[in-house]
Amino acid sequence: MTRRTRVAFVGLAALLITGTAAPAAGPPRVEIQDFKYGPPELTVPVGARVTWTNHDEEPHTITSTTGAFSSAGLSHDDTFTQAFTRPGRYAYFCALHPQMKAVVVVR
Repeated sequence: MTRRTRVAFVGLAALLITGTAAPAAGPPRVEIQDFKYGPPELTVPVGARVTWTNHDEEPHTITSTTGAFSSAGLSHDDTFTQAFTRPGRYAYFCALHPQMKAVVVVR
């Protein structure tokens, strides 16, 4: 293999490696769809800010079972963001549809 071929091969390999690298994870999100929170359990580090987005046509809330946080009713495509500054297990539900339940685990 000539020097030029080796340089081209190394350059191509570097391009492939960088081009296929996994993108950085975005901020933690919960999607509300079909009267469900997805994922139903989300684990985040201390200090994380979790954002919920309502994709249903019906309004929904994010209401902590302990009163630690609560959103107003979210209409279609509205969002709510909550910072989690202490470790723990934060169960929540929709005050308008109490069968909707989920948990944020902060470690």
